[in-house]
Amino acid sequence: MKNIKLKMARVEHELSQEELAKVVGVSRQTIGLIEVGKYNPSLNLCISICKTLNKTLDQLFWDE
Repeated sequence: MKNIKLKMARVEHELSQEELAKVVGVSRQTIGLIEVGKYNPSLNLCISICKTLNKTLDQLFWDE
């Protein structure tokens, strides 16, 4: 399942996949795979992404 919420939050902060990846310590490909739903990130990575984008886990990773 695609993570549109993550992509939207990243774009709102005017970050490329590469820029977000650099901040959270992963490759650009990892961010891309999370966004298209082909990679299940660790809790630590989810928290790092949330802190960087000023969002909660629920806002970015919880399916409604």
